[in-house]
Formats: sequence, C-alpha cells, structure tokens
Amino acid sequence: MVDISGVRRAINIGLLDREDLAPGDWVLIHVGFALSKIDEEEAAAALDFLRSIGDPYEDEIAALRESTIEQG
Repeated sequence: MVDISGVRRAINIGLLDREDLAPGDWVLIHVGFALSKIDEEEAAAALDFLRSIGDPYEDEIAALRESTIEQG
C-alpha cells in the first residue's frame, strides 16, 4: 500500500522482490508497479519536479483521487 499525494493505493512490488522494503520507504511507481527503491532526497526532487509542472500534475492527482480500483 502506498500513499501518492494523499491517495492510498495498492501497488505491485514484485519487481523489487530482492529489495528490503519496509513501511516508510520511498519507491518509484509507474502504472501500479514499484520500479525501484529510492532515497528520500530523490523522492523529494521527483515530487518537486512534478509539482513544478502545475496543472498536468494536479489534473493527474485529481483523476487518481476520483478513480477506483476493481478487485478481480
């Protein structure tokens, strides 16, 4: 379970099965998959960049908040 700007989602961590992941760790996520474990400094830089692009980032977060994930 991850928190993306206040939106909690379950993600797949199978690609990081050799990483030692713990609550509070930062991971780079794309389309529901954790791609790599990153440090807090790298996470902050990525978030700063995303926030700097403005409306596209805010639109994406709004869409994420409104979306639902169906369990199969």
